[in-house]
Amino acid sequence: MDPQDYQDFDDIQDAETSADGKADVPGAPLSMDTPGAPDLTIQQSIEQAGDTRAWYVIHCYSGYENKVRHNLEQRIETMGMKDRIFDVVIPTQEEIEVKDGKRKTVERHVFPGYVLVNMILTEESWYVVRNTPGVTGFVGMGNAPTPLRSEEVNQILKRMEAEAPVIKMTFKVGENVRIVDGPFNDFRGSVAEIDMERSKVRVMVNMFGRETPVELDFLQVERS
Repeated sequence: MDPQDYQDFDDIQDAETSADGKADVPGAPLSMDTPGAPDLTIQQSIEQAGDTRAWYVIHCYSGYENKVRHNLEQRIETMGMKDRIFDVVIPTQEEIEVKDGKRKTVERHVFPGYVLVNMILTEESWYVVRNTPGVTGFVGMGNAPTPLRSEEVNQILKRMEAEAPVIKMTFKVGENVRIVDGPFNDFRGSVAEIDMERSKVRVMVNMFGRETPVELDFLQVERS
């Protein structure tokens, strides 16, 4: 699926619920019946994966992504899993936002509550990841981890490696805005048109008693 279609992965959050219908809890046993033993669906997923590296998505509480990555990286080190778990990535993207007329670059989580793990899926590697404090489960069909397709991973990583930060747009058509930069600084008007491809906005400004369209960069305006 395209990253735009993940909708923060809401459409596949059933992976957060265990086979018996109870919500997973961070650090809970792997199986309610036999702690440490993967259930049949997970075992099937492991068999299908074979000895192939792939990217998987794990879910955690929103705001705890960095803590989960730190916890998992520590477990990989201490439990000797570097030959099975290779990389832990939090999809992020740089954004430029304007507040009080000042530009600020911030790092935004593209998929809040989700972390990507590049690994070879085995009983041992699954156990290490699934029992990492803060992890609530793998994303997949039912209770079985499902690897991302290569095109999905490429699009996510490409989005992270974009040279120019994305400009955070806080306004929409029809809203009143204030111009904060350029020859029309401190003028106020309403948004008439937004050009996402060019990062331009057309604002209707009252000049000499008549509405005049002014084309500006996203960074030159902010909500009134």
